Amino acid sequence: MSTVADSPRLDTHARRRRGRAAPARPFTGGIAWIVAVGVLLAGIVAVNVVVLQLNLQLDGLGRERAELRADNARLRSRLSSASSNARIERDAAARLGLRAADPLTLTYVDLRTPK
Repeated sequence: MSTVADSPRLDTHARRRRGRAAPARPFTGGIAWIVAVGVLLAGIVAVNVVVLQLNLQLDGLGRERAELRADNARLRSRLSSASSNARIERDAAARLGLRAADPLTLTYVDLRTPK
């Protein structure tokens, strides 16, 4: 007795149906790639924006550094002129009435005890 279920022809059709994968959606892979590339491009843009901001900060710091160096040079010049001997002698004469000693009238006192 042969039945329809035992027939080899029907059995092969049933295997084919079970063995086949589900039909792939044709646009799923393409959309995934587009999204991935879009995310990567957005990341590149974000990195470029951060680098630009850092460059702007670096330029500002460079300008500030140049200004500070100029201020230091100006202050060194003022300090040098303020500590010069000519200015000190001039201020001593004007404010205190002091004058430089005559080198011919200088004498030295030896405070060492004789041996």
